[in-house]
Formats: sequence, C-alpha cells, structure tokens
Amino acid sequence: MALATATTPTPRAPSRSAPRAASRATARRFAAARRFGGDDSNRRARAAARADGGGDAAADDALDALELLRARGRARASSATTRDDARAARVCLVGVGPGDPGLLTLRAYQLMQTADVVLYDRLVSNEILNLARAEARMVYVGKRAGYHTRTQEEIHELLAAFADAGATILRLKGGDPLVFGRGGEEFEFLREHNPNVRVEVVPGITAAAGVGSELGIPLTHRGVATSVRLLTGHLREGAGSREDATGAASDPVDFAVTSADVETTLVVYMGLGTLPKLSEKLIASGFPADMPAVAIERGTTVDERRVFSSIEHLPEAAAACELVSPTLLIVGRTVTLSPHWPYAADESSYDPKWVEQRGSPRAAEDVDDWRAWLDLDVDFASSRPRAVAREIHVDAF
Repeated sequence: MALATATTPTPRAPSRSAPRAASRATARRFAAARRFGGDDSNRRARAAARADGGGDAAADDALDALELLRARGRARASSATTRDDARAARVCLVGVGPGDPGLLTLRAYQLMQTADVVLYDRLVSNEILNLARAEARMVYVGKRAGYHTRTQEEIHELLAAFADAGATILRLKGGDPLVFGRGGEEFEFLREHNPNVRVEVVPGITAAAGVGSELGIPLTHRGVATSVRLLTGHLREGAGSREDATGAASDPVDFAVTSADVETTLVVYMGLGTLPKLSEKLIASGFPADMPAVAIERGTTVDERRVFSSIEHLPEAAAACELVSPTLLIVGRTVTLSPHWPYAADESSYDPKWVEQRGSPRAAEDVDDWRAWLDLDVDFASSRPRAVAREIHVDAF
C-alpha cells in the first residue's frame, strides 16, 4: 500500500549521501550572512557554500528572502521620522495543532496575517500554510525520520539572521511548540543571541490532547487512569544512548517502561520505529500484554488511519497496515472508553487481533466547517463595539 507521508511539498534538498556536509555548508553561509550583513556578504556566503559542495536551491531561496527583508528594513529606516517608527524584529514560535486547520488558534491565525517570513515544519499542512498572507516568504525547515533538510543549528541561524534583518518571523510547528517541538531550544537561542528581539510563544493543541479528544479517549479518567505520561519515541538529533548510574544503557523505551503502570495513560510521540521494542520491554517488565492500545496516523485529518489492538499485537498490526509517520501511540485502559473501540467492553481476548479504521471520525459536513467561518472575511484589526458584559456567576474571573 503506497501512502503519502506528508501534504507539504518539500523543497529540493541535498542528496541523502551528503546531508551533513550540505547542512554544515548551509549553516556556515547563514552564519556569514548574519555576521557580516549586506547583499554582497550573502552572495559571498552562497558562493563559498557552493565551493564546499553544499549549495542547494532551498537555502538560496532563504538567502534571497533575507536580502529582500534587509532591503525593506533599510527602506523603513530611511523613511522613519523617529527611531520609534522603525519596526523592531519579532519572532513568534507558533503551534498549529495536530493537523486539522479548524484547531488553529485565533492568535495563530492573526499572526499569520502579519508575518514577513514563515519557517514551517513538515507536519504543517498546505491548508494551514495557505492561511498565511500572500506576501509572506515561505521557508521550509522540515525534518523526517533519518533525514533532515535543516539541522537544528541551521534553523537557529536562520531565525537569528531573519531577526537581525528586522523581520516579523513566524516559526510554525505542528502541535504545541514546547511539547517535543524543540521550541524551548529556539527560544533559548534567540534570547541569548538576539536579546533585543521580541520573542512570543503561541501555544497549540498538542497531539495527545487533539487526537485523544477527537477519538473520545480521555487521557485521565476517574477510576481508570489517574495520570498521563507524554513520551518521545526517539533520542534527540545527534544524541546517543545515555547511561544511568549503574552504567546500563538508557533510552526513551527504557524510560517508558519505568514510567508505565496500569493506572497511567502512556502517549508516545514519534514512536512508530521503536514500537516493537516498546511492546516487548513493557510486557517483559510485567505490563499486561492485553493492555488496550491504538496507533493513530495523521490524526485529526481527513487522511487519518487508526489501528486498535493490544500492546502485544500493536507492533504486528502497525507493520501489517503499513502505518507511516506521523503516528501517535496511546496505551492504557482509557482507550476502551472511545466510541470507536471495536471490541466488546467485557471482551478479554482480541478477535481479530487488530482493527483498522480510516478517515476522520467527525461527520462529513463538519470536517471543513472552519472554511465557512473564514469566508466571513473577519478583520481582526478593525475595532467594533463590544456587547455589554454580563455577570454569569459570582465565581467568574
């Protein structure tokens, strides 16, 4: 079964045989552009990177955008009558939710109408990207398992260079920027290297909440699950296995095993590749082999696929159904509370061993109802009279 792994078109990138060399070269040229400034230095940085064998069209596009923004900044500065008239740089780290454009926040939509440049990840759909104003320059900085078109260091340099140019930058991330989104690292980098730049973090609906709610799976539930653990299925970029105090290797799967108990809902992001190991180690540690579990591919979108099973059979099911990234794993007794749970409530065995379901669980007429709201052409910048506030109850705040 051939499946599309993303809706966002990926710009041309270096071949897989030399991604690290290309990334290092690209990082060097953005560092040079930022350090020296000006169009000539950008051209020199681009030429130097090509001489190193690391030139690529996507990076050229980003440098062209940087040159344009610098030119606009100089024009604004020359026409400003006072220092206050010159617009200060601003970086907004914005979460766009788990995939459904209808789950975008009003704040995110508002900022998308004002951005000069948008740096976006692989998990940001074309539908969401098309909500950005037409004049914004779009720069792809996506990553996928085993191959990164941009290293994190290079993304940092891009943010810093655009900020130095006085731009309003939108850094779009799937889910929430501070939940396995590396937004904290980017925030920290900007505060250290661009202290005069305003940085704002706009929360998004993280996949655990968005996907779980859509499927009617409560992350906590009285008498069923008293806590929830959000885990990542792989180590950070460039990291090897850690060692604990006894010298034994420690990885995300080991941590998940130590975090697991029957009254906790486990939610694993980016865990498809380590699912077989996770299942094996959980069961070996005494975790019930028949614990309900579900793997959700591209959750909250019209292309969603979900596979219900037990934690014992979920790895086999995910492989048989050819699930691909992004896939979220939810493990725990709360999974059976979903109205989409395909087995009888009192059933102790799984027959069949797994059940695959396709498409959004929402009614067809509700999937794109957010479009009708946008068709109203809401002007967030306009002032309008507010209704008189009512006191609903005494505890309101």
